[in-house]
Amino acid sequence: MRTIVIKPEYEVWRTAARDLLAQGVSPDEVLWSDSPEEASLFASEEGAVRVSAPNAIKVPPAFLDIARSAAAHTDARRWALLYRMLWRLTLGGERHLLSMATDRDVRQVQGWCKAVGRDIHKMHAFVRFRLVGVDDITRREQFVASFEPDHRIVRLAVPFFEKRFAGMDWSILTPYECAHWDGRRLHFTAGVPRSSAPDEDALDDLWRTYYRNIFNPARVKISAMQSEMPKKYWKNLPEASLIAGLIAGSAGRVQGMLDTEERPAKPAPNNAYLKSLHDMNQRELTDSNSDSGQA
Repeated sequence: MRTIVIKPEYEVWRTAARDLLAQGVSPDEVLWSDSPEEASLFASEEGAVRVSAPNAIKVPPAFLDIARSAAAHTDARRWALLYRMLWRLTLGGERHLLSMATDRDVRQVQGWCKAVGRDIHKMHAFVRFRLVGVDDITRREQFVASFEPDHRIVRLAVPFFEKRFAGMDWSILTPYECAHWDGRRLHFTAGVPRSSAPDEDALDDLWRTYYRNIFNPARVKISAMQSEMPKKYWKNLPEASLIAGLIAGSAGRVQGMLDTEERPAKPAPNNAYLKSLHDMNQRELTDSNSDSGQA
């Protein structure tokens, strides 16, 4: 039995797994760990993977995508299970393993991937940046956000922010890992507690104004809202402080909307372009009705 202690990152696991596979080391001969405590405990054991010339072993691309997602889960069993699946797909001769929906390993990995996907979706939805300053040299605004994911999803989630907020410098702080973008390069540092995030700033007022204006009291479904916006994320959302008051006043606002008399429809503006569109639609409707009659 050999113990492989790795950093909890997909790329590190992949490198170790490829070398083990090239050496023909079966899954039953490997104990995986990403715990620093275990790293010191097993320091005297054969924990380092020897670099060897890998054989030409083909791995289905679909498995690499699944492994990258499942590796972000926090279940300590993930490295061993992923290596077992890799072995079965290659040296084990089960090339169609991923299509076996009833297989226990496949079901477990799919469950991990779904959990990671949900966590990424929540991060995209509930990260709120706060302005902390302006770079003296580049004059780019600098923003910081804090988020507490359930899994190690930072590297999977941040390409969304890199694309959407490319024009500003930002950092996203999480307990697992922190991501930083300076307009040219994305890099990562060790995780930090939420207390490292900045306090409230003026941008929070903008969020609250926006949320207050889009809140529709006639469509309030508290259970559905809390399902999509769990309370654990509310501390990151400046607009969350408004929710209780908006819900409490929703019944009165709906009744006020019902009691308000309907406003008369305004006549269409006398616009030549809009008139041409209207005439074109009428001709198409007439032609359509005519063709239906001939049929």
